Amino acid sequence: MVSALNMDGQFKKIYIIRHGETDFNRKGIVQGSGVDSDLNELGQKQAQAFYEFYKHIKFDKIYTSKLKRTHQSVNNFIKDEQIWQQHHGLNEISWGTREGKLPDIDDNLTFNKILNDWQSGITHVGFEEGESPEDVVKRQREFLDEYIGIENEKTILIAMHGRALRILLANIINNDLSKMDDYEHTNLCLYVLHYNIASKTFEVVLSNDTSHLNKLNITQ
Repeated sequence: MVSALNMDGQFKKIYIIRHGETDFNRKGIVQGSGVDSDLNELGQKQAQAFYEFYKHIKFDKIYTSKLKRTHQSVNNFIKDEQIWQQHHGLNEISWGTREGKLPDIDDNLTFNKILNDWQSGITHVGFEEGESPEDVVKRQREFLDEYIGIENEKTILIAMHGRALRILLANIINNDLSKMDDYEHTNLCLYVLHYNIASKTFEVVLSNDTSHLNKLNITQ
């Protein structure tokens, strides 16, 4: 659903994507911020399909996390000499000791417990040696405070990660991290937000959209 919001000088349009698929995604191996993986073949095709669908848009700035899978997801836009900046605030949550491994039964039990805690509003907890959602909000806030309010960047593209995306949206839309799992995502999905510069408020106008991937002849 696209809003009828008047996109005049008071507003900016924010495109946010989750990175394309990696072999870690396909195998169910935990990535997080500590695993700097590449897109796999399908991920590269997803990135190309997104580019072909949206290459008509001249973004005022492209922002990504510090991790390669986000860079590769927007690489075609970067090759078009669109301005690109990395920021650690957009990195995925750190899953601590779970990263780089296929979860076992104990890991899954721990994950389910922590997920239940988060959904109950206990968002200061995380995995061993990892981050909590509240930790992620702190570094995302650095990014938001420094860059989202820049008035001459009317249309921007952000490439980030699944859990970090959920945390970001729950924080800026609901001001309630317990709502993070309301925001579904898939590899190379798109969210579109409108940001009111005057009131500093966000509105989601497109959620978890993958219509740009419809022509891929590979099972997603």
